[in-house]
Amino acid sequence: MSEFQYRGRAIQSADILYIRELISAHPNHSRRSLSRKLCEAWQWRQPNGTLCDMVCRGLLLMLDRAGQITLPPVAYVRRNPLAKRARPVPVLLDQTAIKGPLRDLQPLEFQQVRRTAEEGLFNSLLEQHHYLKYEQPVGEHLKYVVWAQQRPHACLAWSSAPRHLGSRDRYIGWSSEARRRNIRFVAYNSRFLILPWVRVPHLASHILSCMAARISEDWQHLYGHPLYFLETFVDPERFRGTCYRAANWVLLGKTTGRGKQSNSYVPNRSIKEVLGYPLTKRFRELLGRVA
Repeated sequence: MSEFQYRGRAIQSADILYIRELISAHPNHSRRSLSRKLCEAWQWRQPNGTLCDMVCRGLLLMLDRAGQITLPPVAYVRRNPLAKRARPVPVLLDQTAIKGPLRDLQPLEFQQVRRTAEEGLFNSLLEQHHYLKYEQPVGEHLKYVVWAQQRPHACLAWSSAPRHLGSRDRYIGWSSEARRRNIRFVAYNSRFLILPWVRVPHLASHILSCMAARISEDWQHLYGHPLYFLETFVDPERFRGTCYRAANWVLLGKTTGRGKQSNSYVPNRSIKEVLGYPLTKRFRELLGRVA
């Protein structure tokens, strides 16, 4: 019987035999029920204590396709509302030009809008005014609208960081085991939008600095753990990343241009600069822990 690897976990012969016995002992249980029982038996939980149900189901499906186990037939096909997600509805806003020195806008209000009534506004602003449009984040994520004088000025989206990123991993210096355990402490700035009618010098870098001062606490409040490091990509064919550099973000290197789904070494997309920002001087120590 072969040994398998799944999401960093070695699945050995004894594990496969246990899964077979679990399925045999519960012949009338659904795939979901078997997955949850296996998570409980293996104590396979997320850092917040939730069972790793979807990851476990992926493992069971992989073993079923490999002929190592036989899962019960699919009992119910749930309609996926995300498969045909409706695009955000446009919103009508006052687009009068906003100009002048940064001091005239103060104080800025940073509103975390995920799971609030203002989330639709955030989604619509990105859909209308960001060149990449709006995409629903996956995993842990936060959404911010920045307000001044009762008008929105900017939007920022923060998401779970990609697991493999060579330039970042070399900069942090962590092992593969440390990365697997601690990648949750890194957040990725997936969208940053200054609304097109806002023309205020130094606003973007000021917003990034303010975000760095508060995002770890917000992440702790929603997900139960802090952040130690921030990262983002900058497409040099479109942008220079001036606001990030002005906010003391560090150039870590460049992407390979292959993307996480690539099965070759040939670039299939634009090569981007990778910038990072440590949220604590001890980031290498904290992210390098494996105990």
